Amino acid sequence: MKIGFDNAKYLEEQTAAILERVSKFDNKLYLEFGGKLIFDYHASRVLPGFHPNVKMDLLQKLKDRADIILCIYAGDIERKKIRADFGITYDVDALKLIDDLRERDINVAAVVITRFEEQPAAIIFKNKLERRNVKVYTHKFTKGYPTDVDLIVSKEGYGANDYIETTKPLVIVTGPGPGSGKLATCLSQMYHEHIRGIEAGYAKFETFPIWSIPLKHPINIAYESATADLKDYNLVDPFHLEAYGEAAINYNRDVDAFPVLKRILEKITGGEAMYQSPTDMGVNRAGFGIIDDEVTKEASRQEIIRRFFRYKCEYVMGFVNKDTVDRAELIMNEVAAKPEDRKVVGPARKASIQAESSGKGNEGIFCGSAIELQDGSIVIGKNSPLMHSASSLILNAIKVLAGIPDEIHLLSPQVIESIFNFEKNILGEKSVSLDLEETLIALSISATTNPTSQVAMEKIKELRGCEVHMTHIPTPGDEVGLRRIGVNLTTDPNFSTNSLFTS
Repeated sequence: MKIGFDNAKYLEEQTAAILERVSKFDNKLYLEFGGKLIFDYHASRVLPGFHPNVKMDLLQKLKDRADIILCIYAGDIERKKIRADFGITYDVDALKLIDDLRERDINVAAVVITRFEEQPAAIIFKNKLERRNVKVYTHKFTKGYPTDVDLIVSKEGYGANDYIETTKPLVIVTGPGPGSGKLATCLSQMYHEHIRGIEAGYAKFETFPIWSIPLKHPINIAYESATADLKDYNLVDPFHLEAYGEAAINYNRDVDAFPVLKRILEKITGGEAMYQSPTDMGVNRAGFGIIDDEVTKEASRQEIIRRFFRYKCEYVMGFVNKDTVDRAELIMNEVAAKPEDRKVVGPARKASIQAESSGKGNEGIFCGSAIELQDGSIVIGKNSPLMHSASSLILNAIKVLAGIPDEIHLLSPQVIESIFNFEKNILGEKSVSLDLEETLIALSISATTNPTSQVAMEKIKELRGCEVHMTHIPTPGDEVGLRRIGVNLTTDPNFSTNSLFTS
């Protein structure tokens, strides 16, 4: 993989920028952490060389000076909003984030459930955390927001929220996704600090859009594609342009909210706000880590294509509306890209045609898949009455990597027969075709007695980060297996089974 981003340089510059901002206030800065705190795969895809956990490295460098507050919107808990790259709900993602931080010896000072209105699922989530000795606060919708600044910055507004005790000069406020209430929590805390005589400040750390590169750079366009469902769009920050005569890139929600936010900050501090633009509030240094612009441009074009495929699939599954798909397609056209520019799309579709011509599909559906290995070679897979397309794809790929001839079987016939018998005769399943999760288990069992299977299984690690396309939406077992392997998956918006229910 070609590298376009210097991770070490970025980490050094970003740490210095945050500490420099802390020094501008009374040794108390509330830093809103936008985007994904951990496993930021979007950033690593559009900035090849960006480590998906670099923000965690940043936290470890700052942990002696920083407390962490984790926000989650009660409505997201109630409607079980999903984090797409993990396939888990936001409340589960919050639990996972706490565990991931603890593993790195970083403790979460508190969890805040925002816009809390006694939602039953939010109450259960609160109880679960408190009974595991995690401090939980609930904040209701702020009275007067966004127009009545006098009410917002009063005892009935921010003052109605409980004050969260912190001890470090830097307080990082983060959450599992957008709209989690991070900004409101920062401002609420600032209000309480100033009531106590502490001149705390606010800043924002968000990787995208990158303010220091052109508006129509593919990296920034990829951000628009990633948020097509939110209808975000980038623009030149008009406040920054007016104040400094310099073009800086921001996005619509920050620009729209800035006049009110500036008034709130001035009301809290009792003086003129130090920020003249939403760009001023940021401390992001990602643009200065780019070392090969052409590499990042092509990586971003590929990410825009991936997003288009994702939205098309989410549309047929009922998660997004048609206008989201249309917007994703317009964005793809803007960078002169098309779905077939993704190298694995054509071979996957060709494999599906081959499966159909051979008549060896399953339930009358013929699925094809393709993976691009690290050396650029393409391997395909097809479904059959015995295996899902994803299963044959992964087995074929590790055979190639291990130099094992195609005619040699990796799975013991006895193991396959045992699984078939269990599913059909004991569980009464209609289909006994092995999905990827079942195939990986069968491979691990076969490896105990078959040295060839053991050699092939070791090669699975080399598939992480590889590009995969499938002609059909994966079943749950295929999706789990592909996610664990760590490939970048896209699919055509076709269902892999005629059944409406898949377990």
